[in-house]
Amino acid sequence: MQKATIQLETLSCPSCLQKIENAVKGINGVNQDSLKVMFNASKVKVDFDSEAVVINDIEKAIEDLGYPVVKSKVKPA
Repeated sequence: MQKATIQLETLSCPSCLQKIENAVKGINGVNQDSLKVMFNASKVKVDFDSEAVVINDIEKAIEDLGYPVVKSKVKPA
């Protein structure tokens, strides 16, 4: 497992949070229980199985919703 912290551009509405959560939870290899979308900090924290999914896939799922990713940090869990 790896831990990712993904910094997004400022989130403007709480419903954005739900959309991002649903998109990331739908990715194979993501630990759904670890997922936290922080509205005030505009960050997503999630643990994922690096053998099943790469950080770029998670970023792309978020960006496909229209929320630009500023940067990501990944470290071993």
